[in-house]
Amino acid sequence: QVQLVESGGGLVQPGGSLRLSCTASGMIFSINSMGWYRQAPRKDHELVAAITSGGSITYADSVKGRFTIARDNAKNTVYLEMNSLKPEDTAVYYCNADINAKLRWGQGTQVTVSS
Repeated sequence: QVQLVESGGGLVQPGGSLRLSCTASGMIFSINSMGWYRQAPRKDHELVAAITSGGSITYADSVKGRFTIARDNAKNTVYLEMNSLKPEDTAVYYCNADINAKLRWGQGTQVTVSS
């Protein structure tokens, strides 16, 4: 079956950087959009960034200028480069992807920004 697996989370100081990756595996016929969402305790989940198969990108206003999303279609992987991290960025980050015309979600990876 199709799976999405995230990696790259961890603890980083304010102003630091992290790069998240998410790789799809299984019987994949097509991947349309891929993206990243996050959810902090007692807060609603929110879209962080998304990228279509054609390369169109959407960012949340709160991360514009600091985060960059990219994808490697040959590896079925989407990345999120996070720079100038703030404590407010602390959350569980989930990748998702439209695979075989169905929306799939990863298990999530914790990002903690703290000194």
